[in-house]
Amino acid sequence: MDAAEYAIGELARRTGTKVETIRWYERNQLMPQPARTAGGRRVYRRVHLDRLAFIRHARELGFPLDDVRALLRLTDVPEHSCAEADRIARAHLAAVRGRITRLQALEAELARMVADCGQGRVADCRVIEVLADHSHANCLHPEGHGGPEA
Repeated sequence: MDAAEYAIGELARRTGTKVETIRWYERNQLMPQPARTAGGRRVYRRVHLDRLAFIRHARELGFPLDDVRALLRLTDVPEHSCAEADRIARAHLAAVRGRITRLQALEAELARMVADCGQGRVADCRVIEVLADHSHANCLHPEGHGGPEA
């Protein structure tokens, strides 16, 4: 077993995570509380490094914090079925694919808007015209609105 100890700054450096983010993860119970020295300094071990790396990777893949929390709970019981982890990953994949679809529609709409702009006067500008059209009649999106933030 690795008995190495890390100060919070070293843990941050090794994982590419800000110190304040590590503290936030601790406060929000994503990270176990580290031991403390007599002087109150946090002492992290390999388990903290591994858990933080897991969190970072899950976040880089776009998993919401609630899903990360659920996945972490699953890692605490390794003999259980991975069906729940699979369900979480499949739901996240579906959400990502939905965002990609909306972004592709947004890209097409913006490309059309820019292509139709003659770069003449603002009064004749297609970009301004499309953005000013509150009916969304010029939108390619199926609902006529509701870009990626919807």
